[in-house]
Amino acid sequence: MRLPAPGPGEVLFRVEAIGLNRAEALFRAGVYYYRPTLPGSRLGYEAAGVVEAVGDGVTAYRPGDPVMAAANFDFGVHGVYGERVLLPEASVVPRPAGVDAVTSAAVWLTYSTTYGALVETAGLAPGDHVVITGASSGVGTGAVQTALRLGAIPIATTRGEAKRRQILELGAAHVITTDSEDVVKEVRRITGGKGAEVAFDGIGGPGFAALGDALTPGGTAVLYGWLDPRPIELCMNWPQTVHTYANGVLAGSEGYRRRASAFIGSGLAGGTLAPVIAETFHGLESMPDAHRLMESNTHTGKIVVTLDRTTSPRSR
Repeated sequence: MRLPAPGPGEVLFRVEAIGLNRAEALFRAGVYYYRPTLPGSRLGYEAAGVVEAVGDGVTAYRPGDPVMAAANFDFGVHGVYGERVLLPEASVVPRPAGVDAVTSAAVWLTYSTTYGALVETAGLAPGDHVVITGASSGVGTGAVQTALRLGAIPIATTRGEAKRRQILELGAAHVITTDSEDVVKEVRRITGGKGAEVAFDGIGGPGFAALGDALTPGGTAVLYGWLDPRPIELCMNWPQTVHTYANGVLAGSEGYRRRASAFIGSGLAGGTLAPVIAETFHGLESMPDAHRLMESNTHTGKIVVTLDRTTSPRSR
């Protein structure tokens, strides 16, 4: 289907790479927090490309500009699984200077989420301990790097031993394997009994209560996902602050997009942020295989699908 010319306030860009997110698999399976609007729902939050045309009133972009999708829309309206994407100007952000398309497709949602949750929401400070669940995911690996950049101490969790070494190599100060270790006991041991100042969780469910028990009194827990569909339980280790976090809502603010872009761009330029690319697939026809890898939970980091023939050591 040929996309129409951009209308007022719209940007049309050619897609070079697409970054996959767990939300897309959940949406496809009908278990995301909103349901498909049939027959016209789309798919895909995150893509990097080059502007081809802009509509009336668009002043921030012009043809030839490298851009990314800001992931502040829902799939009933927009999606980025395609060769070209038409988005409102407010759903587009500049690509970091000098950064290639594959890297750009892997950075926005990962690092804007960790920046928004850990910096703007939780107020993570130098010297704080932060518990990061699901630390082998794209957002999890980004959270480890973000914590280190802030001078905080990341305590990562993962289900088994298979990914411990990879997470330690990313810079996590400690890794707790939840299949064999008690999170609360380990966090208390690591912190000398006082508990962590912040917990960053994308799992939810009954296990969320244990994260609260691992916090120091007055600590903060930020819940950004619900991979465990069971009801979320709270602990009685009060006082503590619990935030439910929606990155797309924050990304609707121009000021937030500007701050997050500056944080990401400076981190990439300085080397403190470096997205972990688990695997790169080629062509939209490879999307089923890319989703199968994502659902297998055997990867560490971000899965990217390119729409050119660029190769990499981890590509298919």
